[in-house]
Amino acid sequence: MNVERKEIIITIKNAGEQYVVKTYPNEYRNLMSLLNNSIYLENFGECGGQGRCATCIVKVSGLKGSAVTMERNEKATINKTGLSDSNFRLSCQLLITEDLHEAVIEIYEEGY
Repeated sequence: MNVERKEIIITIKNAGEQYVVKTYPNEYRNLMSLLNNSIYLENFGECGGQGRCATCIVKVSGLKGSAVTMERNEKATINKTGLSDSNFRLSCQLLITEDLHEAVIEIYEEGY
């Protein structure tokens, strides 16, 4: 059985640079893994994807479907940082699904 995987295209902004990354559903465990593999970020995702350290915060736009909903642990972790905009998310909690297709991801830098 040949199952066609739909390509997911994500725009990533980091430190004045912009990247377009192509991936497929479940190719990476989560967005944090994709970002670390694609643009090699330092000190990003220090807790390894458990949603506790808030070192993988991104500002997102264009999410769809279930990716829009924040899990309780994610919301609590982000609230500890003082960020209240619902566009801030933990990249470790965003799974690589078609809900991220055409999303714009901006790596969080303190001082927003």
